[in-house]
Amino acid sequence: MSSLTAIKDKAGIAKGVLGFQDTRLLPPGSVSWCSWAKVSHAGRLLGGERERVLSYSISPGAPSKPGPPLVLGFVYRYEKKVQHSEAQMRVCCSGLAGDLVFWSIRHFHFSTNPTESLRKCPFLRSVCTPEDSQSPSPPATTVRMKLLNSADKCVDEALEGLVRSNGGLALLRGHRVVLRSDLESIKGKVALLSGGGSGHEPAHAGYTGVGMLSGAVAGAVFASPPPGSVLAAILTLWKGGASGVLLIVKNYTGDRLNFGIAVEQARSHGVQVDMVIVADDCAFAQPSKAGRRGLCGTVFIHKIAGALAEKGCPLDEIVARVNEATKNIGTLGVSLSPCSVPGCLPSFQLPPGEMELGLGIHGEPGIKRSKVASADEVVKTIISHMTDSSNKSHLSLKSGDKVVLCVNNLGALSCLEIAVVSKAAVHCLEERGVLVVRVMSGSFMTSLEMAGMSLSIMKVDEEMLRLFDAKTTAPAWPNLSTASVSGRNLFMEPEEKLAAASDNFTEGSLSSIIRLVLESVCKILLQLQEELNALDRAAGDGDCGSTHALVANAIQEWLQTSRIPGNLGQLLADLALLVQDRMGGSSGALYCLFLSAAAPHLKQNCDGAAWAKALHAGTEAMKRYGGAEPGDRTMLDALCPAVEELMKLSTAPPDGHIAILQSAVQKADLGAESTRNLTARAGRASYIASQHLTQPDPGAVAVAAILKAILNSLKA
Repeated sequence: MSSLTAIKDKAGIAKGVLGFQDTRLLPPGSVSWCSWAKVSHAGRLLGGERERVLSYSISPGAPSKPGPPLVLGFVYRYEKKVQHSEAQMRVCCSGLAGDLVFWSIRHFHFSTNPTESLRKCPFLRSVCTPEDSQSPSPPATTVRMKLLNSADKCVDEALEGLVRSNGGLALLRGHRVVLRSDLESIKGKVALLSGGGSGHEPAHAGYTGVGMLSGAVAGAVFASPPPGSVLAAILTLWKGGASGVLLIVKNYTGDRLNFGIAVEQARSHGVQVDMVIVADDCAFAQPSKAGRRGLCGTVFIHKIAGALAEKGCPLDEIVARVNEATKNIGTLGVSLSPCSVPGCLPSFQLPPGEMELGLGIHGEPGIKRSKVASADEVVKTIISHMTDSSNKSHLSLKSGDKVVLCVNNLGALSCLEIAVVSKAAVHCLEERGVLVVRVMSGSFMTSLEMAGMSLSIMKVDEEMLRLFDAKTTAPAWPNLSTASVSGRNLFMEPEEKLAAASDNFTEGSLSSIIRLVLESVCKILLQLQEELNALDRAAGDGDCGSTHALVANAIQEWLQTSRIPGNLGQLLADLALLVQDRMGGSSGALYCLFLSAAAPHLKQNCDGAAWAKALHAGTEAMKRYGGAEPGDRTMLDALCPAVEELMKLSTAPPDGHIAILQSAVQKADLGAESTRNLTARAGRASYIASQHLTQPDPGAVAVAAILKAILNSLKA
């Protein structure tokens, strides 16, 4: 039996021998995989069942005594590349965020196949509780691609990119520190400094600006910034004339220690400096001694503290107000996928179709896994857990409370998904009688490319809301409306469609002719339905005949229930609305354009000249909005030659109109037939190889048929 011994940490908390099953001996110095279990001892969280760590083999065989301890601290990261016969693997042993734990590695006997090792290796059993015993997920085997130049330089390049794109920011030379470029404007005011590991962008540098942070200190990805950089930022702000410096820190051990070191060192230089800790995580019903984790609710504190500092409030007042505000903030999230530090494997794996509730922003373990549910169901689960009074880290929320809601994209959800979640969250809170006065929706504190989201809720009164609404120039802060969300009328009533004037007309002789023409057109389109569909199947989705049949049936229904206007302009306008509502597809849009553009020219007159203008206007509208021209193998190849012939109506005597129409029909027939030999350059057919297009374009055939039906009905 191999073993891993958790020796006492500095607080004297954890101790236990954790057993593994041997699979086969490895030579000294080889690399193997092991799986951590979610281990609780003396109420302290030590790990998570889905964390995987590459472990280093000290010596072969059963050890006679423990080997030298390998210290895995809160920010300490042990990395070593080891070459063996199957692959070059990175040894990356990192401490658990939020806990300072020292581990002594005695020995491991595992297969060199990581997947096989995880499958055969049971969970650590000696201090596991029964509910922690779940099967591990298979490890990731490939490093995810990221659009970076270098994993080592990505943080520095990202900070430079932020500063280059925002004129109000500057970098502190020699440090990963972003500061306001107008430090002279903070003279006599409290300066605000925050920061932490990178990978959570836009946090925290994106919240640097007037009305928010004076500066932000960045560490490596998911690693606390060094105390020296924090101290350099403090001293720069202090020497710039700040009356005091307040550090806003998320509740992670590494951040607390490194920022705390800088605070004590700054005080030795005479700086008036203080630090507040944000711990807004609502995941754990029984938080460990380390306390609740700091999550996206920290952004609320940036804003409230920034507004207080901008007003000129003294340091002690800001500290008191901020500490009170943190008691009214809660955050909980859900993840559908892991994230991965640049150059490393994903931090954990989720089986397909599963999600994890309550993860930390570095991928630390959550509270449970379950099947992926709908947005509404996930939101209800989150808010129910956040407000459950049996949960010691809950946010007390009752009917009538006013809240600000932050819907935070953890990195990889689409804007569409975040908008759906926002709707669900507002609705869920309103169902509880909670008044949602503001909503932030977007990416505010991410976890690299993790697909997931978190909800942060802050209870506010009128004074707190005024601070929240105060102006800021921070580039990552959204431009929010100051109108309350709850109680607001979401909908405007649409303008009524232009009334179809059919009811204002009494049918006369012209109406009878129109009825005859329309009935003839509908009849021919219904007869051609299958033929047009067959032609369309070679170049489209095979529905050209069906869409024409739809509008033919709609016109027939309209003829049976409506009076036909004697005004031709009104007739075309009515038909345009009918086509728009009932036909659909590109053909429907094009016919609607043609009729809408032609209608105004026939409102006053319906002589040959008016018809010529109307037909020209309709054709030009189809070309302008549709983007096609004659020769592109579309309905225009039949329509344009016909309209060109019909332009002769403007000068022809009335008794010559039928002859012109007959000639136009012939031109349309020839145009439709010519599309057999044309290369499609518009519409869906343009994506089909020309050798497959041997039949005439169905839209052109339909236009020729419509014109022929009009001619035949007028000749009857």
